[in-house]
Amino acid sequence: MMKLNTSIRKRFRVSNKVKKVAPKDRFRLSISRSAKNISAQIIDDTKKVTLLSASSIEKDLKSSDKINKTELSKLVAQKLAKKAHEKNIKKIYFDRGSYKYHGRIKAFADTLRENGMEF
Repeated sequence: MMKLNTSIRKRFRVSNKVKKVAPKDRFRLSISRSAKNISAQIIDDTKKVTLLSASSIEKDLKSSDKINKTELSKLVAQKLAKKAHEKNIKKIYFDRGSYKYHGRIKAFADTLRENGMEF
């Protein structure tokens, strides 16, 4: 058995708790961030398939220089909400991973809610 480090254990702990209480008719929104970028994907856990994703590394978002990271995460959230609306996905559950619900993650979630996503 491989020993997991603290951050990986924390991510699994948060994800598993969220999965237990989440309704089965919803998809999971998994989020990941680095020092500069943020990305998110909507996952169907029953089929184990990524339905759609958005990232700050994509070309149309990367061209917007001189923007702070919180604003960048809001742009990514708007893009993801638009893609989800096109695929008729309204209800999701938010898997924040090992990140605190604070700062860029909170801005991302609030922007998704403003753009019609329910979680």
